[in-house]
Amino acid sequence: MKKVYLDNASTTAIRPEVIQEITRLMTEDYGNPSSTHSFGRNAKNVLELSRKSIAKQLNVVGSEIFFTSSGTEANNWILRSAVRDLGVKRIITTKVEHHAVLYPALALQKEFGVQVDFVNIKSDGSLDVTHFVELLSQEVTTLVSLMHVNNEVGVVLDLERIATICKEYNALFHSDTVQSVGKTEIDLKALPIDFISASAHKFHGPKGIGFAFIRKNSGLQPLLLGGEQEKGMRGGTEPIYQVAGMAKALEMAYANLDSERAYISDLKKYCIGQLTQVFPDSKVVGSENAFYNIINVILPLSDEKAGMLLFHLDIKGIAVSRGSACQSGSSNPSHVLAEILSPEELTKPSLRISFSHYNTKEDIDYLIEALKTA
Repeated sequence: MKKVYLDNASTTAIRPEVIQEITRLMTEDYGNPSSTHSFGRNAKNVLELSRKSIAKQLNVVGSEIFFTSSGTEANNWILRSAVRDLGVKRIITTKVEHHAVLYPALALQKEFGVQVDFVNIKSDGSLDVTHFVELLSQEVTTLVSLMHVNNEVGVVLDLERIATICKEYNALFHSDTVQSVGKTEIDLKALPIDFISASAHKFHGPKGIGFAFIRKNSGLQPLLLGGEQEKGMRGGTEPIYQVAGMAKALEMAYANLDSERAYISDLKKYCIGQLTQVFPDSKVVGSENAFYNIINVILPLSDEKAGMLLFHLDIKGIAVSRGSACQSGSSNPSHVLAEILSPEELTKPSLRISFSHYNTKEDIDYLIEALKTA
């Protein structure tokens, strides 16, 4: 049976070169980076070269990159320490953030009494900047946490504009960049952003490893206590295989960014064209300027067909999503779509189709044919 993977916003296939790098290191460099003998020194060298490589891609220094188990851990660390250690009394975010930001914010509200304010979202999923400025005008020590690219509908935040506004109002700014790191340029030397979070498996690296960018002298304190790893900021023996795999994946992502972005953008345009032709009443959710690898589309299917749609596609060997994979087991509608769509639209079936450079037009044709017979 033909297999078509169109769920790259959920996770991505590891590049063969990354697998080769990880395999080589697992064979040759198995020392503990904290050990002082040659095995440990070799592992430490791999660790720090990987850190410098990642920092270079984002135009920062290695001492500002801290390895974590995931983007979720990085988000939790940044939000919690901002409230606990930096004196933040208010978090400004939106209701369309990933749950890895929403749930920690609400937990901090309950635990520390921190104020949580939600910026209004427009009908195309974009941020209401006027409302955002109104919220910031209140003189409260604030952390702003807004994702760069929405993982369900692909709406893109204007990082430069938002970062500049935050600086003007003396607010700390954190962005969940899990969907954008490795897929678009992010120059953290030019952008006044205090913190970002990223996850390797979103840019063709291994699962179980991510990183936090923490601006120098921010004052952030550890989430996990233990040894002196990560300059005392995160205890626990560093997973050098995953770290090196992440560094290799990010290096390759940026080396091939222009060609792969152009290729994927063409695939997305082709997919939208085919969907529109076969389903004239379909509707792409969110802005037309959504990120180049994500489409979220509402399809004009009956309730009976809608209920079995993902099952039908899975039987055909096609992987897509009806929202974030993190909540795919939930029967509740997507919290992101609930903020953007009308009550009537929310009852209709929607698909999130997300591409990588491994996809082809033949994959899209196969998807369209499967949707015709759904």
